[in-house]
Order: sequence, then structure tokens, then C-alpha cells
Amino acid sequence: MNRLAAWICLATLVTSAGCGYRISGQASQALPPSIRTIAVPAFENQTLTFKIEQNLTTAVIHEFLTKTRYRVQSSAEGSDATLRGTVKSIYSSPVLFNPESGRTTEVLITVSLSIHLVSNTTGASLFEADDWVYREPYQISQDPATYFGENQPALERLSRQVAGSLVSALMEGF
Repeated sequence: MNRLAAWICLATLVTSAGCGYRISGQASQALPPSIRTIAVPAFENQTLTFKIEQNLTTAVIHEFLTKTRYRVQSSAEGSDATLRGTVKSIYSSPVLFNPESGRTTEVLITVSLSIHLVSNTTGASLFEADDWVYREPYQISQDPATYFGENQPALERLSRQVAGSLVSALMEGF
């Protein structure tokens, strides 16, 4: 009986101690409490990639609306802070090849962004990242009968992942 009580006590201590993990970024930990509305104007595109700035802007707005308590608008007027983004470069590089045909089977898209979040009341920089780099691989079908352009869906996935990473960084203070 004594042994059973000791095991129960030990199990209770171990499970109650936990591992120390917690969900972070539930509320804004990095941004001042005075920030309630964030302006996200259209990102600037310094590349030749069609609509990448629209994909990124839309993804960032969606991420803010679904994952945070902030209101989002496109105009800086009437907002507490403004998030500006610039797509500095985007390029694709082949990473895998079919050894029989020599054709590319996987491509890696790499995007480089400049991100700045500024308080509209004080002018203080709340977040700054001049070289935010993100990568997204995608497969290229080798069967001409089933081939379809995977570049645009890969850019859309990349935009969603960049937005998720960016909003997480803003909320967690990285």
C-alpha cells in the first residue's frame, strides 16, 4: 500500500511539474498596449514577380485578423501603428534533378523582405527586419500529361508562411 501511494505521489508531481512549455503570443507581448489598430498598406514590390506584394499583403492582413486582437486597415490615417513591407528579391533555384532526364524535379523559391513596424503616435520603431528571408520548395511534375504550373501555388504558400512567421515574431518580441 505504501508503495502504491509513493507511485501515485510521484506521478502527480511529475505531471504537475510539466515541462515548462506554454503558449506564447496569445496577447501582444512585444507591442505596447496602446497599439490597437495596425495599418498594413500594400507591400512594395522591387522585383519582377507578378502580384507577390498582393499575396504577401493579403496573407499578413489575414494572419493579423485571425491570430491577434488587432484591428487592421490599409490606411495609416487613424491607426496606432503602420507595418510596411518591401519585397527586395525573389528567386528560384533548382535543387533536385531527375538523373535519367536531367530535368529539374524540385525548385526552391527564396524571398527577401524588408519589414518595418512604426508607432504612428511616437514615430518609434517597434519592429525592424531589413533582411527577412524565407524559402519554400515545390515539386515539378515529370509527367507532361499531369503537368501544371506549381510556381503560383508555391508563392501563395510562401506568402502564408511568411505572414505566419512575421505575425508570430511581432507578437513574441523577436
